[in-house]
Amino acid sequence: MSLCMGIRSLKHAPRIRIFNISRNKYSTNVEYRPIRSVLVANRGEIAIRVFRACSELGIRSVAIYSEQDKMHMHRQKADESYLVGKGLPPVEAYLNIPEIIRVCKENDIDAVHPGYGFLSERSDFAQSVIDAGLRFIGPSPKVVQQMGDKVAARVAAIEAKVPIVPGTDGPVHSKEEALEFCRKHGLPVIFKAAYGGGGRGMRVVKKMEDVEESFIRASSEAKAAFGNGAMFIEKFIERPRHIEVQLLGDKAGNVVHLYERDCSVQRRHQKVVEIAPAPRLSTEVRDRMTENAVRLARHVGYENAGTVEFLCDETGNFYFIEVNARLQVEHTVTEEITGIDLVQSQIRVAEGITLPEMGLSQDNIKTQGYAIQCRVTTEDPANEFQPSVGRLEVFRSGEGMGIRLDSASAYAGAIISPYYDSLLVKIISHASDLQSSAAKMTRALREFRIRGVKTNIPFLLNVLENQKFLNGVLDTYFIDEHPQLFKFQRSQNRAQKLLNYLGEVLVNGPQTPLATKLKPAEIHPHVPEVPLDLSPEALEQEKEGRKVTAPPPGLRDILKSEGPAAFAKAVRAKKNLLLMDTTFRDAHQSLLATRVRTHDLLKISPFVAHKLNNLYSLENWGGATFDVSLRFLHECPWERLEEMRNLIPNIPFQMLLRGANAVGYTNYPDNVVFKFCELSVQCGMDIFRVFDSLNYLPNLVLGMEAAAKAGGVVEAAISYTGDVSDPNKSKYDLKYYTDLSDELVNAGTHVLAIKDMAGLLKPRAAHILIDAIRQRHPDVPIHIHTHDTSGAGVASMLACAEAGADVVDVAVDSMSGMTSQPSMGAIVASLQDTPLDTGFNLSDISEYSAYWEMTRTLYAPFECTTTMKSGNADVYMNEIPGGQYTNLQFQAYSLGLGDFFEDVKKAYREANLLLGDIIKVTPSSKVVGDLAQFMVQNHLTADQVKERAEELSFPKSVIEFLQGAIGIPHGGFPEPFRSRVLKDMPRVEGRPGESLEPLDFGKLKAEILESHPHATDRDVMSAALYPSVTDDFMTFREEYGPVDKLDTRIFLTGPKVGEEFEVTIEKGKTLHIKTLAMAEDLTANGEKEVFFELNGQLRSVLIRDKEGVKELHIHPKATKGNKSEIGAPMPGQVIDIRVKVGDKIEKGQPLVVLSAMKMEMVVQSPRAGVVKSLNIESGMKLEGDDLILTFE
Repeated sequence: MSLCMGIRSLKHAPRIRIFNISRNKYSTNVEYRPIRSVLVANRGEIAIRVFRACSELGIRSVAIYSEQDKMHMHRQKADESYLVGKGLPPVEAYLNIPEIIRVCKENDIDAVHPGYGFLSERSDFAQSVIDAGLRFIGPSPKVVQQMGDKVAARVAAIEAKVPIVPGTDGPVHSKEEALEFCRKHGLPVIFKAAYGGGGRGMRVVKKMEDVEESFIRASSEAKAAFGNGAMFIEKFIERPRHIEVQLLGDKAGNVVHLYERDCSVQRRHQKVVEIAPAPRLSTEVRDRMTENAVRLARHVGYENAGTVEFLCDETGNFYFIEVNARLQVEHTVTEEITGIDLVQSQIRVAEGITLPEMGLSQDNIKTQGYAIQCRVTTEDPANEFQPSVGRLEVFRSGEGMGIRLDSASAYAGAIISPYYDSLLVKIISHASDLQSSAAKMTRALREFRIRGVKTNIPFLLNVLENQKFLNGVLDTYFIDEHPQLFKFQRSQNRAQKLLNYLGEVLVNGPQTPLATKLKPAEIHPHVPEVPLDLSPEALEQEKEGRKVTAPPPGLRDILKSEGPAAFAKAVRAKKNLLLMDTTFRDAHQSLLATRVRTHDLLKISPFVAHKLNNLYSLENWGGATFDVSLRFLHECPWERLEEMRNLIPNIPFQMLLRGANAVGYTNYPDNVVFKFCELSVQCGMDIFRVFDSLNYLPNLVLGMEAAAKAGGVVEAAISYTGDVSDPNKSKYDLKYYTDLSDELVNAGTHVLAIKDMAGLLKPRAAHILIDAIRQRHPDVPIHIHTHDTSGAGVASMLACAEAGADVVDVAVDSMSGMTSQPSMGAIVASLQDTPLDTGFNLSDISEYSAYWEMTRTLYAPFECTTTMKSGNADVYMNEIPGGQYTNLQFQAYSLGLGDFFEDVKKAYREANLLLGDIIKVTPSSKVVGDLAQFMVQNHLTADQVKERAEELSFPKSVIEFLQGAIGIPHGGFPEPFRSRVLKDMPRVEGRPGESLEPLDFGKLKAEILESHPHATDRDVMSAALYPSVTDDFMTFREEYGPVDKLDTRIFLTGPKVGEEFEVTIEKGKTLHIKTLAMAEDLTANGEKEVFFELNGQLRSVLIRDKEGVKELHIHPKATKGNKSEIGAPMPGQVIDIRVKVGDKIEKGQPLVVLSAMKMEMVVQSPRAGVVKSLNIESGMKLEGDDLILTFE
């Protein structure tokens, strides 16, 4: 009779229990009893693994689940599932033996598979199963007890003549016993849970002072995991390999080994990567090790699957550690190299089928190739492997030939709780050799996309790419001795962060303040095409490295090849008028509150490079754009500069440098200004228009020196005010300006600029001024900047050109006029067919203008025409700079003074005179503006301000100006007004920045890296100028990603429900997003769920409703960057509080103990201080960053 025929006949035979026990504890008469149903007393991926084996064998599978696991995948994969442990803590639910037995009996279960962990090594559980008339798929209760008892297992090993490690004779229950053993036998030692494994409750101790604390923590972990805190202590063997032999025994006394696995890659005794077979293990050692393992199994009467674990030293000696009387997590690699299904074999053995009947004799078991298993866990390797919990926002696995995945809750939307093990998915690779297997594993890991929780994938990739690993040179010190394994390439997670941003805008409104109630237009501006030269000549040049998409040459080629002096000489030699285009900076600063985003600048940049290549320069950076980029647009100004340079390599870039103020509003140490200029040139800046808000020469010269040292073109600017054509205005007369020009030329400027920031330079005055300067400095290029507030800008610039100016500023037509610059098209058309012909094509300018005309409508919330409908000649009276005019309007509206803007303008003139009729440009213009609004708010006239100067609380900027914080104005400070305001306040003598200590950039960087580990030197430079603004920006960027890649309307006000749009996050990578819906109701945490479709896949994000949450009680979070607040480093339960309010704490002192995923963590104080408040209680469940305590 064949085996199959015999089995079929046995299925219908009477079920008789026969127990003939031989001396070696094996049955000599094995009865076959088929199993029809199996309950798995476990959860997660091992439960699913068993269910799959049952399905293939035609056996009904049954799951149990705790209340916390009601949505878990393992219960859905079984044929039936039943709740256990209602009302019990999460782990205890799976340890409830009576309830598990009840489920079995009530539902006609034949057998129970324990999986691993939980009850798998509890002999009382195995016995209870058998006593209930069920079958236990594992070793006999006696063997489970014997092998689970570390002492009994050692005795058995000694009896079987298997080499052992010195250790305690029995379980140790107190720290006093532990201390006694350590004093007697010396260190190092290892504490191990006496009634469980898997690395839980395991500690290596090398110092006597650590014995007590380590014992307490290890014992506590063991009790939590296995229900018993008893410990076993052994001498610790240095530099061992951890190798285990897989065994399989049947009820007839047959035992075979399925070769070994190398489990040496461990962290804190937790296996991370397993390999089968063990690489670089000699055949002789392998044979001896497997022989010892089989001999021990036969000695104890072992049946079913199990492993014998050994430590193997460098000389090939090995020592018995323990027997795992169960299936192991890493059984998969053995299955891959042997082709034997261990779980099915377990079930068949439990049915009574013998190994020979299954075809499993030792001679028939061979290995093929190498298999590697990686345990992907929800732990953060960059943060001490702290458990990471939350919702899987994204899950995309790596698959393909040679890859096997064993998982449970690995799907988008799954909740990773803090209650259980952090294992997410096991990845198993199989190939002909170790290197090929590692290559498959690496490829699969790189294909994974997991968002919502942290994983150890970056760490696993580092392990797999380590040369020692690839060569199989391993021991248990591998991770500890390779700190480079913890250097990770940061996961950008850009798509998910952008969805979080979009959700934030949809739930909580715009993330940049909108100046008006107007909405961005729903248009997509047409971008004019860039010519593509496919002529034979161009294709031939491409072979030499010049791309057919490259723009034509420009003035920057001269600058880069010959330097700043030669560049200035070439500019002066030009007979035609040169133009600088301000559209990329000052035009939108004046018209759109500086809010134009990098996204829209880059779209038109290639067209500018190709069609406007003859520009003198493109003003595109510095000034207010720097801090506005960080503060309101949430984008990096350095990246903006670099990206523009990549697209416009041929046109010189120009920036506005506020002398000693750099791009800030205050004075900085000199080394900050020099460092700023150096970094600016590195990122692509060419020309520095250097000015000072008071024309204060010491400040101006410092900026010039910084720009020159950086290698830039120095364009020293004289800020213009007054009227040189009006003899009644004598403070700023022609001699004042010509003398200043002499000073600046003598200081070494390459180009001389006139900065008419308010548009006060009338045509006649322009001719007088430029002619005078040209006569004095015939070889120096002269560049004129103005604003068209009065409407006379074009006439004034033409007058400058006629008088000898080399360059004038213009803005493209649709971004010109009013407080912006004069019209580019008007200047070009006016000079056509004259000696000053600019050489530009009006049709190109028209296309350029059409783009900005459409783009401007996207910025409707910041549109100056909301309040200003035309140019206004009253600027000749109030002298408000063009860049400040619209900002001042918006400020007036925000302060509730919108209806009194005419009063503000009049007050501006009065404030200027009160302060001594000063040059007005940032930051001095802000001083005048602040004083003007102060006067209107408080209904003060100029005379009243003078009379009450000693009692009024003036704006901070006014006080600092009068103190001399931004320099000394021409003609000195107004007296007695200054003295009456300042009284006994300190004054600044000389150049303000001269007395400042150099900034320690190294120290600043170290401080920033504490809060922002991925900060760059650019971020440090930004922080040197704007500390809090930069900190906010980096925090925002870390949370929401590259929001600068979003279309402007989407960025400002968010998408509409049902809207589809695309986001190109880098060249060749475009996200397709559709907004699906937003939930109406709040979650228990005060969040709303927003649903999207990303590249065709459903995604959702949970966004805390800032208004709705006010009605809920939510545990406060520690404020990032606030060193007085200590937050939970990981989610978990508070199990011990070591401090109380008023305690004086030292740095490193334990504060609380948290428990999560069976791991306990002692939270130590990062600083010394006194406890001001304690925000937790024992037993409280915390989320990551929940506030624990505050310091005074």
